[in-house]
Amino acid sequence: MALKEITEKAKPAKILAVSKLQPAEKVRALHVEGQRLFGENYVQEALEKQSVLSDLSDIQWHLIGHLQKNKAKLVVGKFHLIHSVDSLELAQVISRQCEQKGVSQNILIQVNLAGEASKEGFSAETLENQWAELTKLPHLHIYGLMTMPPLTETGAEVRPYFAELRQLRDRLKTTTDTTVHPLNELSMGTSHDYPVAVEEGATIVRLGTILFGERPAKG
Repeated sequence: MALKEITEKAKPAKILAVSKLQPAEKVRALHVEGQRLFGENYVQEALEKQSVLSDLSDIQWHLIGHLQKNKAKLVVGKFHLIHSVDSLELAQVISRQCEQKGVSQNILIQVNLAGEASKEGFSAETLENQWAELTKLPHLHIYGLMTMPPLTETGAEVRPYFAELRQLRDRLKTTTDTTVHPLNELSMGTSHDYPVAVEEGATIVRLGTILFGERPAKG
Protein backbone atom coordinates (compact mmCIF):
# COMPACT_ATOMS: atom_id res chain seq x y z
CA MET A 1 0.00 0.00 0.00
CA ALA A 2 1.39 3.42 -0.94
CA LEU A 3 2.21 6.02 1.70
CA LYS A 4 -0.43 8.41 0.36
CA GLU A 5 -3.17 5.78 0.65
CA ILE A 6 -2.09 4.80 4.17
CA THR A 7 -1.97 8.46 5.23
CA GLU A 8 -5.54 8.95 4.05
CA LYS A 9 -6.70 5.81 5.84
CA ALA A 10 -5.01 6.89 9.10
CA LYS A 11 -6.44 10.41 9.21
CA PRO A 12 -6.62 12.33 11.46
CA ALA A 13 -3.79 10.41 13.17
CA LYS A 14 -0.17 11.09 12.27
CA ILE A 15 1.89 8.25 10.85
CA LEU A 16 5.09 7.37 12.67
CA ALA A 17 7.20 5.22 10.37
CA VAL A 18 8.89 2.57 12.52
CA SER A 19 12.33 2.31 10.95
CA LYS A 20 14.11 0.05 13.43
CA LEU A 21 16.56 -2.33 11.71
CA GLN A 22 15.75 -0.70 8.37
CA PRO A 23 18.68 0.80 6.41
CA ALA A 24 19.04 4.56 6.20
CA GLU A 25 18.43 4.33 2.45
CA LYS A 26 14.86 3.13 3.07
CA VAL A 27 14.27 6.03 5.46
CA ARG A 28 15.56 8.41 2.82
CA ALA A 29 13.29 6.88 0.19
CA LEU A 30 10.21 7.24 2.39
CA HIS A 31 11.24 10.82 3.17
CA VAL A 32 11.20 11.51 -0.59
CA GLU A 33 7.57 10.30 -0.62
CA GLY A 34 6.72 12.86 2.06
CA GLN A 35 7.10 10.98 5.36
CA ARG A 36 8.64 13.10 8.13
CA LEU A 37 8.06 11.23 11.43
CA PHE A 38 10.32 8.23 12.09
CA GLY A 39 10.44 6.00 15.16
CA GLU A 40 13.44 4.03 16.38
CA ASN A 41 13.69 1.36 19.08
CA TYR A 42 17.40 1.07 19.76
CA VAL A 43 19.36 4.07 21.01
CA GLN A 44 22.65 3.42 19.24
CA GLU A 45 21.01 2.57 15.92
CA ALA A 46 18.84 5.69 16.19
CA LEU A 47 21.77 8.00 16.87
CA GLU A 48 23.72 6.51 13.97
CA LYS A 49 20.79 7.07 11.61
CA GLN A 50 20.40 10.63 12.83
CA SER A 51 24.05 11.21 11.94
CA VAL A 52 23.85 9.54 8.52
CA LEU A 53 20.64 11.40 7.65
CA SER A 54 21.60 14.73 9.21
CA ASP A 55 21.05 16.47 5.86
CA LEU A 56 17.32 15.74 6.20
CA SER A 57 16.77 18.50 8.72
CA ASP A 58 12.97 18.22 8.70
CA ILE A 59 12.85 14.63 9.99
CA GLN A 60 11.20 14.35 13.38
CA TRP A 61 12.80 11.48 15.32
CA HIS A 62 10.84 9.59 17.97
CA LEU A 63 12.21 6.99 20.40
CA ILE A 64 9.68 4.19 20.86
CA GLY A 65 11.70 1.32 22.32
CA HIS A 66 12.44 0.52 25.96
CA LEU A 67 14.88 3.05 27.38
CA GLN A 68 17.33 1.87 30.00
CA LYS A 69 18.00 4.47 32.69
CA ASN A 70 21.75 4.39 32.02
CA LYS A 71 21.14 5.46 28.41
CA ALA A 72 18.92 8.44 29.23
CA LYS A 73 21.90 10.80 29.00
CA LEU A 74 22.35 9.77 25.36
CA VAL A 75 18.82 10.61 24.24
CA VAL A 76 17.64 13.76 26.02
CA GLY A 77 17.40 16.60 23.55
CA LYS A 78 17.97 14.23 20.61
CA PHE A 79 14.36 13.14 20.02
CA HIS A 80 11.22 15.16 19.43
CA LEU A 81 9.30 12.67 21.56
CA ILE A 82 10.19 9.72 23.79
CA HIS A 83 7.20 7.34 23.74
CA SER A 84 8.46 4.78 26.24
CA VAL A 85 8.72 6.42 29.66
CA ASP A 86 7.60 3.39 31.62
CA SER A 87 8.31 4.24 35.27
CA LEU A 88 8.55 7.16 37.67
CA GLU A 89 12.22 6.32 38.19
CA LEU A 90 12.98 6.64 34.47
CA ALA A 91 11.11 9.94 34.29
CA GLN A 92 13.19 11.21 37.23
CA VAL A 93 16.42 10.20 35.50
CA ILE A 94 15.38 11.91 32.25
CA SER A 95 14.47 15.06 34.18
CA ARG A 96 17.88 15.13 35.89
CA GLN A 97 19.68 14.63 32.59
CA CYS A 98 17.67 17.47 31.06
CA GLU A 99 18.72 19.73 33.92
CA GLN A 100 22.39 18.86 33.40
CA LYS A 101 22.17 19.50 29.66
CA GLY A 102 20.00 22.60 29.91
CA VAL A 103 17.23 21.19 27.73
CA SER A 104 13.62 20.08 28.06
CA GLN A 105 12.18 16.83 26.75
CA ASN A 106 8.77 15.90 25.38
CA ILE A 107 7.63 12.48 26.55
CA LEU A 108 4.76 10.02 26.46
CA ILE A 109 3.95 7.74 29.36
CA GLN A 110 3.86 4.04 28.45
CA VAL A 111 0.91 2.17 29.95
CA ASN A 112 0.71 -1.62 30.15
CA LEU A 113 -3.05 -2.00 30.26
CA ALA A 114 -3.10 -5.80 29.93
CA GLY A 115 -0.54 -6.32 32.70
CA GLU A 116 1.67 -8.41 30.43
CA ALA A 117 4.88 -9.46 32.15
CA SER A 118 6.72 -9.30 28.82
CA LYS A 119 6.01 -5.58 28.40
CA GLU A 120 7.12 -2.50 30.26
CA GLY A 121 4.85 0.28 31.44
CA PHE A 122 2.72 1.69 34.22
CA SER A 123 -0.47 -0.01 35.20
CA ALA A 124 -3.39 2.41 35.01
CA GLU A 125 -3.66 2.36 38.81
CA THR A 126 0.03 3.07 39.38
CA LEU A 127 0.01 5.87 36.85
CA GLU A 128 -2.93 7.58 38.51
CA ASN A 129 -1.31 7.18 41.93
CA GLN A 130 2.02 8.62 40.75
CA TRP A 131 0.63 11.23 38.38
CA ALA A 132 1.14 14.15 40.78
CA GLU A 133 4.82 13.24 41.17
CA LEU A 134 5.30 12.83 37.44
CA THR A 135 3.77 16.18 36.57
CA LYS A 136 5.96 17.99 39.10
CA LEU A 137 9.23 16.84 37.51
CA PRO A 138 10.99 19.80 35.91
CA HIS A 139 12.13 19.95 32.28
CA LEU A 140 9.60 17.33 31.13
CA HIS A 141 6.49 17.92 29.05
CA ILE A 142 4.05 15.02 29.05
CA TYR A 143 2.37 15.05 25.65
CA GLY A 144 0.19 12.00 26.20
CA LEU A 145 0.11 8.23 26.63
CA MET A 146 1.34 5.20 24.68
CA THR A 147 0.34 1.56 24.81
CA MET A 148 1.15 -1.75 23.15
CA PRO A 149 -1.81 -4.11 23.60
CA PRO A 150 -1.53 -7.91 23.39
CA LEU A 151 -0.89 -9.35 19.94
CA THR A 152 -4.15 -10.77 18.64
CA GLU A 153 -5.45 -12.56 15.58
CA THR A 154 -7.53 -9.59 14.49
CA GLY A 155 -7.12 -5.90 15.24
CA ALA A 156 -10.70 -5.67 16.49
CA GLU A 157 -9.84 -7.65 19.63
CA VAL A 158 -7.66 -4.84 20.96
CA ARG A 159 -10.30 -2.13 20.71
CA PRO A 160 -11.02 -2.20 24.49
CA TYR A 161 -7.36 -1.40 25.26
CA PHE A 162 -7.36 1.58 22.90
CA ALA A 163 -10.60 2.85 24.40
CA GLU A 164 -9.23 2.41 27.91
CA LEU A 165 -6.09 4.40 27.09
CA ARG A 166 -8.20 7.26 25.74
CA GLN A 167 -10.41 7.23 28.84
CA LEU A 168 -7.35 7.20 31.12
CA ARG A 169 -5.84 10.15 29.27
CA ASP A 170 -9.10 12.06 29.54
CA ARG A 171 -9.29 11.46 33.31
CA LEU A 172 -5.71 12.62 33.84
CA LYS A 173 -6.29 15.71 31.73
CA THR A 174 -8.95 16.99 34.13
CA THR A 175 -6.36 17.42 36.91
CA THR A 176 -3.39 18.53 34.80
CA ASP A 177 -1.97 21.90 33.79
CA THR A 178 -2.12 21.37 30.05
CA THR A 179 -0.01 24.45 29.37
CA VAL A 180 2.91 22.37 30.72
CA HIS A 181 1.69 18.85 29.94
CA PRO A 182 -0.55 19.03 26.83
CA LEU A 183 -1.78 15.42 27.00
CA ASN A 184 -2.97 15.65 23.41
CA GLU A 185 -1.31 12.51 22.06
CA LEU A 186 -2.34 8.87 22.10
CA SER A 187 0.34 6.68 20.53
CA MET A 188 -1.38 3.39 19.75
CA GLY A 189 -1.92 1.15 16.79
CA THR A 190 0.44 -0.69 14.45
CA SER A 191 0.30 -2.07 10.91
CA HIS A 192 -1.88 -4.87 12.31
CA ASP A 193 -4.59 -2.80 13.96
CA TYR A 194 -4.17 0.91 13.23
CA PRO A 195 -7.65 1.49 11.70
CA VAL A 196 -9.21 0.39 15.01
CA ALA A 197 -6.78 2.58 16.97
CA VAL A 198 -7.74 5.60 14.85
CA GLU A 199 -11.43 4.93 15.49
CA GLU A 200 -10.68 4.97 19.23
CA GLY A 201 -8.81 8.28 19.16
CA ALA A 202 -5.19 7.49 18.26
CA THR A 203 -3.26 10.61 17.28
CA ILE A 204 -0.06 8.71 16.37
CA VAL A 205 -0.02 5.27 14.75
CA ARG A 206 3.28 3.36 14.67
CA LEU A 207 3.58 1.67 11.28
CA GLY A 208 6.52 -0.48 10.23
CA THR A 209 5.82 -3.52 8.06
CA ILE A 210 3.09 -1.86 6.00
CA LEU A 211 5.54 0.90 5.01
CA PHE A 212 8.90 -0.87 4.83
CA GLY A 213 8.03 -4.51 4.24
CA GLU A 214 9.33 -7.27 6.47
CA ARG A 215 11.94 -6.18 8.97
CA PRO A 216 15.45 -7.65 8.73
CA ALA A 217 16.51 -9.86 11.62
CA LYS A 218 18.53 -8.14 14.30
CA GLY A 219 22.18 -9.07 13.99
